[in-house]
Amino acid sequence: MFPLLRPPVIGAMVFIFALLACFQIFVWIKSKNSTDHKFSDLKQRVKAWWYIIGLFFVVFLTRQWCLTLLWMVISFFALREYLLVIPKREEDQRVRLWLYLSIPIQYLFILTEWYTLFLIFIPVYVYLLLPIRMIIVGTTEGFLQAIGSMFWGVMMAGYSLSYVAYLSIFSSEMGFKAGPLGLVLFLLFITEINDASQYMWGKIFGKHKIVPSISPKKTYEGLIGGIVTSVVFSMILAPFLTPMNYTMAALVGILISVSGFLGDITMSALKRDVKVKDFGSLLPGHGGLLDRIDSLIFTAPLFFHVIYWYYK
Repeated sequence: MFPLLRPPVIGAMVFIFALLACFQIFVWIKSKNSTDHKFSDLKQRVKAWWYIIGLFFVVFLTRQWCLTLLWMVISFFALREYLLVIPKREEDQRVRLWLYLSIPIQYLFILTEWYTLFLIFIPVYVYLLLPIRMIIVGTTEGFLQAIGSMFWGVMMAGYSLSYVAYLSIFSSEMGFKAGPLGLVLFLLFITEINDASQYMWGKIFGKHKIVPSISPKKTYEGLIGGIVTSVVFSMILAPFLTPMNYTMAALVGILISVSGFLGDITMSALKRDVKVKDFGSLLPGHGGLLDRIDSLIFTAPLFFHVIYWYYK
């Protein structure tokens, strides 16, 4: 009845809901029995996670193309949040429209399983066409900054995030036992458990800051705790959701954890440059959509290519 839901995926979803329920109980106990405000924003974060996981669960009950369309919408709004905060020239309004149009075209190649154009459309054709459209505008002042910032945005929101959608296509092609959702669910869970665990371990044990000028809350203790946590959960979930053995799962857990950390601090540097705290306010406790998926921008393409080249 629900073609995307295989027994391994159902088991993983039950595990994720149970884990989130444990976090909910933990937050409830802390808020009732402690005056410590160190975890004051955890309540909002957990509440937001219920909504996020609930939305994905509903989509998981539908068809594969619905999952692709969901990520197209996420890419669109991520690009919108980005373009709203970066410096802009009024004459580039129509150029930004081209960037928005590139997103449905990119996802069309996913829906039609046109792998070659999926790989090169934005890095090659948008890269070539974007300056041509800007030259037509005829303004050279601020040209380099405008083209660089806009191309970075479409690469980040339109290209990197689209790898999540193509993971489900690749899983179907390879006939992995967890079906189209296995690799997607694994990537999303490990990326987000890494973010959450780095935050938690940093709050509890964090003393030695890594990049205080960019992200003062990032500590070596949080990073190490996140890596260990990611490896443990990767090894637990990999046999059910992926074709990876335990060694490969551990290595991928490290890759996702480190690349997720790099994605997070990269976006923190960007926010400091444009002088905003968050990219938006869509998700209470999380900021904007782009604030929540900043790690995924780095983890998605890396994870995809590791899996693709190792198994195909």
